[in-house]
Amino acid sequence: MLPSPKSNLVAEVLPKEEKGNQLFPAFLKLNELHTLLIGAGVVGLEKLNAIVNNSTAAKVTIVAKDIHAAIFEIAASNSNIKIKQKAFSADDLEDVDIVFAATNDNVFNAELRKLAHQKGLLVNVADKPDLCDFYLGSIVQKGDLKIAISTNGKSPTIAKRLKEILNEGIPNELDQTLQNMSTLRQNLNGDFAAKVKKLNKVTERLVNPQKSFAERNIKWLIWLVAVAFILAVGVTLWETEPEFQSFLTHIDPLFYWFLGAGFVFAMIDGAIGMSYGVTSASFSLSMGLPPASASMAIHISEVLSNGIAGWMHYKMGNVNWKLFKILIIPAVVGAVLGAYILSSLELYSSYVKPIVAVYTLFLGGVILTKAFNIKRKRGKEKIKNIGPLGFIGGFIDAAFGGGWGSIVLSSLIAGGRHPLFSLGTVKISRFFIATLSSLTFFTMLGGKYWEAVLGLIIGSALASPIAARVSNKISAKTIMVAVGIIVMLASLRSVIMFILKLI
Repeated sequence: MLPSPKSNLVAEVLPKEEKGNQLFPAFLKLNELHTLLIGAGVVGLEKLNAIVNNSTAAKVTIVAKDIHAAIFEIAASNSNIKIKQKAFSADDLEDVDIVFAATNDNVFNAELRKLAHQKGLLVNVADKPDLCDFYLGSIVQKGDLKIAISTNGKSPTIAKRLKEILNEGIPNELDQTLQNMSTLRQNLNGDFAAKVKKLNKVTERLVNPQKSFAERNIKWLIWLVAVAFILAVGVTLWETEPEFQSFLTHIDPLFYWFLGAGFVFAMIDGAIGMSYGVTSASFSLSMGLPPASASMAIHISEVLSNGIAGWMHYKMGNVNWKLFKILIIPAVVGAVLGAYILSSLELYSSYVKPIVAVYTLFLGGVILTKAFNIKRKRGKEKIKNIGPLGFIGGFIDAAFGGGWGSIVLSSLIAGGRHPLFSLGTVKISRFFIATLSSLTFFTMLGGKYWEAVLGLIIGSALASPIAARVSNKISAKTIMVAVGIIVMLASLRSVIMFILKLI
């Protein structure tokens, strides 16, 4: 049976089911309207305060038999507020623009709403959302900035809490910014295109402030002056002091080799957060240092360089402190234990190194794969076993001369962590690991190969602040690709060297 035309008409007239907050935000100029407030008890006082606090020049007429004493005080100091101490009558709706009802008489409130609608007036009834044409939201105000919060009448408590949060979070100085923008707006002349060009020109100075040559290059000028001064002093002493010349010529060439190596390895490590230990260990062993002494030299040099790099990452906001707290204690325990075992049982470290290399080789491949799918699965499947990872990374790093970055940073990135924040967290964690493992090595081995240690310290310290700034300008994908390639190359080299030894 087909529906009748009448039934189709009814279906078209019936309103659709409302979903979500259907309120339309609007700011009323109460200073230009006549407001009627019916009821003057505690609730009426609250409504009056809301009106006056938001519009001190609002014209308000209050109608009620019983008047709260505080309302008389407000009216006494505000000539725009008039009080009629009497029962409400329909005549009170004459020459009124908007109505507030603050009574607990539901029958009266419903009748008042009908009368107001007959005159085309909007009504707000306290604590009766169904009778309201509009609601009063929680207000956040900073000078001329005003923010109204609505929960569609569902939870005034949430609206109040959001008000507190915004009041604390928005600085009072923002009003001064508004005044400055208003002045700028009034001074803009011409058509729309001309105003946009002028506004762009003014705001460009905020993004790219004009600085003198010295201001733009002050840090490089300081470095240049410092280097020039050191060179000048060095050349003067070389030419005039035979004792100084004799001292330099008798320094073991090992110092200069490790000075250059420390700078290069720290630049790479600071930029991508790994490989300093692996590359330094390989270089140290090739220069004839025993494994334990090589690891000691590496970790002592890392105390200063990682302290500087960690501080730079902290200043740039690259540290995830929640991740740091979970990672640091197991990592330190593992590092101290690894340093103790390597110092005591140095011969056994070579047998475990290939296993680590195979593991990091696999991680390098995982990172490269994720580098080209970074947006597809970002934020999912994050690695959660941070504590065990920190312990293993710290242990292997100390026991085998390196691997903290290769193992921990690789695992964090491969496990879905953000590369830049993982890098900053790993760098600042490494400072504490290097410090405690160095103390363990020094206690067990004493001061050996000081030329290598001093060279790595100076070289890595010079590179650390430069490398940290470089890393902050590299995209997440670039960091992941660089990490993956370096980890795979370093790991593959270790595996090949082990196989060649067996042959």
